[in-house]
Amino acid sequence: MARVAQAGDRVLLIDRRHKRHIITLEPGKAFHTDRGVISHDALIGRPYGRQVHTHLGEPFTVLRPSIADLAKAVRRTTQIVYPKDSGYILMRMNVGAGARIIEGGTGSGSLTVVLAHAVMPTGHVYTYERRPEMSALAARNLAKVGLDRYVTLHVRDIRDGFVEDDVDGIFLDVREPWLYLEQVTRALSSGGFFGALLPTTNQVSALLAAMHSGPWCDVDVVELLLRRYKPNPERLRPEDRMVAHTAFLVFARYVISGSSGAAPSPPPQEHTLSDGG
Repeated sequence: MARVAQAGDRVLLIDRRHKRHIITLEPGKAFHTDRGVISHDALIGRPYGRQVHTHLGEPFTVLRPSIADLAKAVRRTTQIVYPKDSGYILMRMNVGAGARIIEGGTGSGSLTVVLAHAVMPTGHVYTYERRPEMSALAARNLAKVGLDRYVTLHVRDIRDGFVEDDVDGIFLDVREPWLYLEQVTRALSSGGFFGALLPTTNQVSALLAAMHSGPWCDVDVVELLLRRYKPNPERLRPEDRMVAHTAFLVFARYVISGSSGAAPSPPPQEHTLSDGG
């Protein structure tokens, strides 16, 4: 990983008010703020992890953006999946290098960015969006962060099924995921991971009811709450505002035996005395 900023890089700039800015470095260009101007040429060829100053003397810290920064910075017209949720999705669905993942409901592509970053360099994400304008926006967002090569974008209603099969995981961010469970099972590998994001409890209940008698096990429903604290050692306290409920997450594993999400009861055990008493 490059330790020096290069032309074409996405760079994170943080001012002393902790406001974050992401820019793409281009020779001859300049970054304008209410605190002054920074020339891109003053950043290109210089190491990350240092401070630069605007022409007014205001300091900015220059860093390589994290994947959370890139996902939050995508141009969007829909609600994004927050990092507190997307990070857990990656772990819960075992998304890593080499994985083949289907995403239903591309939206602006914020979760697509996270998935693509996780599966690179040998995996792939297949994302479905029925609105052409949203798919085009996601394509632009992916290209901006250099992850478009790891993603295939389909402009297609998932009601018509998925093109791919035997994939490692499928995640749905759609209003009524219970309508597409048959399409999911046709594309998912045996033992594969299924996940869905839903904003309301009645949607979660509808999905669980549809999954109850189906080929699912290890069913899990979670809600993640993230509380930030003010990083002042003398007055450590929570931030005044908190991103609380964003969505519920439902996870399960697909099993071709057709068992339900409830584990079967173990057979009765015969108890015998050992020789040792």
